[in-house]
Amino acid sequence: MENRPYVSIVVCVYNESGNNQPLLDQLHRALQSLDYEIIYVNDGSTDATLAELLAGRNERLTILDLQKNYGQSAALSAGIDAARGRFIVTMDGDQQNDPLDIIPMLRIADEQDVDLVMGRRHNRQDASWSRVWPSRLANGLIRRTLDLPIDDNGCALKVFRADCVKRIGLYGELHRFIAALAHLDGARIVQVPVRHHPRRIGQSKYGLGRTGRVLSDLFLLLFFKRYLNRPMHLFGGLGMLLLFGGFFLSMRFLWTSDAAVTGLDRFAVGAIWLLAGLQFLAFGVSLDLQMRTYYESQGKKSYIIRRTYTYHTRVPEPVRQHTYYQTEFVE
Repeated sequence: MENRPYVSIVVCVYNESGNNQPLLDQLHRALQSLDYEIIYVNDGSTDATLAELLAGRNERLTILDLQKNYGQSAALSAGIDAARGRFIVTMDGDQQNDPLDIIPMLRIADEQDVDLVMGRRHNRQDASWSRVWPSRLANGLIRRTLDLPIDDNGCALKVFRADCVKRIGLYGELHRFIAALAHLDGARIVQVPVRHHPRRIGQSKYGLGRTGRVLSDLFLLLFFKRYLNRPMHLFGGLGMLLLFGGFFLSMRFLWTSDAAVTGLDRFAVGAIWLLAGLQFLAFGVSLDLQMRTYYESQGKKSYIIRRTYTYHTRVPEPVRQHTYYQTEFVE
């Protein structure tokens, strides 16, 4: 039976050439006392990221090369699905997270029996006007909207119990709200301060352009929090309100003594409300059926792994010079 490592480190990268080997060296120095594996997910990089990873000699490293750039949520989901450890650590590949924080966070997760230990970036090293202040506003909005006691949802350094994070379905761009999804699932969460370093190589993939996507995803999370298991309560309530309002306006048209134009206008509004109410009811029923399908059917992955590379120390000498070779191919 294959041994299960104590911890799996999942790093998702997209065009992080120059950061890969330094981060792998830092991880090895920080975690050498543990039984660990590292899973790098190459999310369709177009630079030398994959070549750098393949050129390394790290027996604990597995590389998932995705078919194309699916986005961080799908890449993170691929890494989590492949992880075998009791604990799963997620972190960015830009060297801004510090691997020295991992062991203290693991100790807290193990000793305090919590499902998620989140990093809170102390003395954050990002541009204030484009990254820090928008992040603070977003975190405040998330705390109040979802009743989530977390100060820094954007910190990528997190330690999960494997059974907790593997239950979370990541679609779209919900990686930003993975802690909120865990919270909605009943996870016990602890937040601790962690180091944060300035980016020295490459450019950040984030900016103010993501604001609209964050707000729309927040609305989705609010729906998850209140109505995921009972969507009919939301849309059915709106539908009944419009039905009664439309019925009242239509009856007023029949009883009105005003001018004909005024009555017709009132009747048209009432008819529109009636139709809108019926549509909301139908929408609620449809969502209810989709919710049942979501829970009862087999899920489909949101990514395709083009190749999986692993390190093998027992391969013949002529092959060993390549260090890595293909172990899986998915068309």
